[in-house]
Amino acid sequence: MKVTSALANPSPGEKTARQSIAWLSRLGFALVTLFFIIMFSWSSPVFLTLDNWSNLLQGSAILLIVALAMTLIVSAGAIDLSVGVAIDFGAMMALIALKTWQLPWQVAVLCALLGGLTIGLVNAFLILVCRIRPFLATLGTWFIASSAERIYTDGGGAIAMRRMAPEYHDLAVGHIWGVPTPVMIVFVVWLAAWLLTERTLFGKRVRAVGQNSEAARIAGIADKRTVFWVLIAASTMCAIGGIILSANLRQFTPLAGQSYLMDSIAAVFIGTAFNRQGRVSMSGTLGGVLFLAIVNNGLNLMGLNYLVKDALVGIILVVALAVSFWQARLRQQHV
Repeated sequence: MKVTSALANPSPGEKTARQSIAWLSRLGFALVTLFFIIMFSWSSPVFLTLDNWSNLLQGSAILLIVALAMTLIVSAGAIDLSVGVAIDFGAMMALIALKTWQLPWQVAVLCALLGGLTIGLVNAFLILVCRIRPFLATLGTWFIASSAERIYTDGGGAIAMRRMAPEYHDLAVGHIWGVPTPVMIVFVVWLAAWLLTERTLFGKRVRAVGQNSEAARIAGIADKRTVFWVLIAASTMCAIGGIILSANLRQFTPLAGQSYLMDSIAAVFIGTAFNRQGRVSMSGTLGGVLFLAIVNNGLNLMGLNYLVKDALVGIILVVALAVSFWQARLRQQHV
């Protein structure tokens, strides 16, 4: 009885210790990010300039879109290795519509979204109908789709269109009210994703399925239908990244989207350190992407050899992930 009472009514000192640990677990990673901002601003006067931060945000727009899609997938208890080919299919279908079919740029955008949706449908078929685990199913989708890209382009050649519609090109290089268009697009996507996951019944169902699909099924949640729409939404979101990528480069390069896969996964799990509950979330992922963008931008401004820079990025990434998981353990034990 005394032990139970002590646990239920901790002493003032224990309460203070728990509150301190809770504060540390919530603000620890924000302080790490602040440290890097101060360090990079000290090493380079360009770092804190408006132009640099505009480029930083614009350059991380595609990664944020992909990371938001990955956040939705992870919230449902799965993983998606095909986000790269969803980007590629979006870019490829847009360029085919513009160059081969000579369609208006608005229709090209719709074709790009359909390209991403196609990847989602393939994933849904393999996971929900064939009952293949998401990791293996999306890996299979990646092999199939990446092969299709290379076959269509005769081995991996780029589809270039230097004279594309100016309106389409402006999706990557234009401005809306003085704000870079990609930043505006990604803000709208982030806001929609945040509202969907945090303020709707669908978002609650996604988290329920991700935490315990069997319990969610017993509670009356249609888990398969929920996962289906998660897969469709995630791949379609990635296609938006493909639109921005193709509009910026004015070409489609096979497998170009694959470079965003690992960074998006890292951003999602780093983002758990920014969330008060220690779970994946759209707001946390935003923090994770900004952290990666700040590190990459700061190291570039320092003028390091690219081999040294890549090694440092890898070390910082490992430490960042270790800190985020350490914070999660602190929350579970003391909060």
